[in-house]
Amino acid sequence: MAYLSAGNVSGHGWTSAPCPLNFPYPMQRTRVKICGITCVDDALLASNAGADAIGLIFHKPAARGVSIATAEEIIAAIPPFVTPVGLFLDTPSANIASVAKRLNLQWLQLHGRESAADVKQLGAFHIIKAVHVLPGKLDETLAPWREAVAAGLPNLKAIVLETGWASAKGGTGIENDWNQIRELQNDGGFDTLPPVILAGGLRPSTVGGVVEMLRPWAVDVSSGVEEVKGRKSPGRVTAFIKAVRCADSNCDGIPST
Repeated sequence: MAYLSAGNVSGHGWTSAPCPLNFPYPMQRTRVKICGITCVDDALLASNAGADAIGLIFHKPAARGVSIATAEEIIAAIPPFVTPVGLFLDTPSANIASVAKRLNLQWLQLHGRESAADVKQLGAFHIIKAVHVLPGKLDETLAPWREAVAAGLPNLKAIVLETGWASAKGGTGIENDWNQIRELQNDGGFDTLPPVILAGGLRPSTVGGVVEMLRPWAVDVSSGVEEVKGRKSPGRVTAFIKAVRCADSNCDGIPST
């Protein structure tokens, strides 16, 4: 497995240490985002377990969607250094900006068919763009994002790789195509892109192996740590984050939950 090194990133000459996918400096740990948070209790559960970020879904048809009022309560309750991320799907940029400004959200995740032009319109915010991993087409799907980054898209801060062939847009529990991602990583297909976040069917029993295989900047989970749809399991959230930490430090005892 060839990790991405800082030598792959323009302006950096370091090549001696392995780096996460796709970040230019050696890193101590993989970041964790718990998505689909629907209530204060689950936000505090994720925060207290060690999550770096929580995801709030602003898409009315979504089973894990939240209202503005609920989002306000959640954001007010989370402790320092836990980042709230607003997730939108094919929403007009003006509407996204309106919600983000009302809630003082700095980080937004675009999970639909949004283009580089849409990302550019949201230049006041840090954008995470979801890319769906279709069979044999990941390199092709990423091509326009490489072009956009090369042309100048500074507010695109990360790419999240989601399962590509599920009918729903995320939160399905269907496992991603890790082998296709690894092949493209080995071929340098992520070298000019922002850091990569992995999602798609992750759970406590599998996330450690995925982290060890691909060394992503972060992992993103929703259904894999739930008791029922829309509510998180304390045991599964804790086990998931423990598994990531174990993979980071190459320790034993990865949970089987």
